[in-house]
Amino acid sequence: MDPSSDDATMQIRSSMDRRLPRIAPPCGLVVFGITGDLARTKLLPAIYDLAHRGLLNPAFALTGFGRREWDREDFEDFVRTSIEQHSRTGFDEGTWKHFASGLRFVSGSFDDTDAYEELAQTVRELDESRGTGGNHAFYLSIPPKWFPVVCQHLANTGLNERQDSEWRRVIIEKPFGHDLESARELSDSVSRVFDEQDVFRIDHYLGKETVQNILAMRFANTMFEPLWNAHYVDHVQITMAEDIGIGTRAGYYDGIGAARDVIQNHLLQLVALTAMEEPINLSPEALRAEKLKVLSAIRLPEDLATSTARGQYQSGWQAGQFVKGYLDEDNIPADSHTETYAALTLHVDTRRWAGVPFYLRTGKRLGKRVTEIAVVFKRASHVPFQHFEMGETGHNVLVIRIQPDEGMTIRFGAKVPATEMQVRDVTMDFGYGHAFTEDSPEAYERLILDALVGSAPLFPDQDEVEASWKILDPVLDFWAQQGPPDQYRPGTWGPESAHQMLARSSRAWRLP
Repeated sequence: MDPSSDDATMQIRSSMDRRLPRIAPPCGLVVFGITGDLARTKLLPAIYDLAHRGLLNPAFALTGFGRREWDREDFEDFVRTSIEQHSRTGFDEGTWKHFASGLRFVSGSFDDTDAYEELAQTVRELDESRGTGGNHAFYLSIPPKWFPVVCQHLANTGLNERQDSEWRRVIIEKPFGHDLESARELSDSVSRVFDEQDVFRIDHYLGKETVQNILAMRFANTMFEPLWNAHYVDHVQITMAEDIGIGTRAGYYDGIGAARDVIQNHLLQLVALTAMEEPINLSPEALRAEKLKVLSAIRLPEDLATSTARGQYQSGWQAGQFVKGYLDEDNIPADSHTETYAALTLHVDTRRWAGVPFYLRTGKRLGKRVTEIAVVFKRASHVPFQHFEMGETGHNVLVIRIQPDEGMTIRFGAKVPATEMQVRDVTMDFGYGHAFTEDSPEAYERLILDALVGSAPLFPDQDEVEASWKILDPVLDFWAQQGPPDQYRPGTWGPESAHQMLARSSRAWRLP
């Protein structure tokens, strides 16, 4: 037999192996706060969708921990209803039958010692009956104030301890504190019970396909990276806009606000992915190292009064309906200074980005629901068409659309047909839904599977969390001394101060 033929075969097999989907090992997942909206609408459907796609091991078990006085049948009904209403892949009776056989429920409050003893007994029973093999993850879908309490009870009952090749992990949801000090205190309380490598901090935006596509777009193509620097880029705009109000989230949102809720985590992570250098590989360590370099290099302008903006939405008409203002929402104090709109100017002090401002904005009750990254290029230094009509031309722009219409748009100037030389802006559009037949998984599917497999490239570590708070804390301290936020009408794009923030440098926000 030709040895070279064997080598070629092995290379092909190796290539195929890399394309195989990752399947979680035998394990159990315990979800605290199982009856909450996040678990009902996102987590439970995502876990089921993983099972439906064959990405969960047959020896998988799901245990809910909550205060409801439910037996196992009650819990099964709750889980099934959540799946039927919110599953992406559709309900399948065969998948459900095996999935339901691994469901358990433990009733108790987060500080109920007896409930944790029952949980420990349940985990041991699943190791025997379900074959979970001592591998368990604990998902804290609960307010951060309860993290230390739950972690300590897990330690008291030995649920954080593993033997030999077993693993125990904890998955926590943002917010990771409300400032740098609280983020450190929160981390200390968790790290006393779990090693850092076993802590998975969920930022669901990092699980979105289009966020991951930033890396593919930049580093798998030769046409973008040569232009990805201060020589060609005028500025970068990163937007996360919602057209809804706070809904029923008053208890969480008031006192938190738009900057803590979105900028500290989602948008600063997008800045890091946009501005980072090429990692040596896609390992968690390599990605985190490059992101941390960006976050550490971010500088705020000296004058925060002109380089930041905040606002609250007023009552008024939006999309043909009269909507409440923020101060009129249920359970919001009449004197609340919590912002529902926040905008910042940042600079990344690296050779690649020196002199390029990054503009971040987020808000509720804005013109439409959209999340995007817009890289705005400088105008051409010389245009040989002065004696011809230029038409409506502006900057070339590359827009990465993260939601809702995932894809990418490039805007550039082109000649208008049937004219001598009239140039007008046109767009080329790539949409995920049109270009691929594969169905994109939900962000939580990817992130939960990563946590169960033990791969963490999309999870920020504590260093990134602290670096983000170091950026945002001075802004929050400044705003705390400025009185109430500016007001803006629903359906608009924020307060006038946000538009002036860009207008001072003869720039303007994009209209998505």
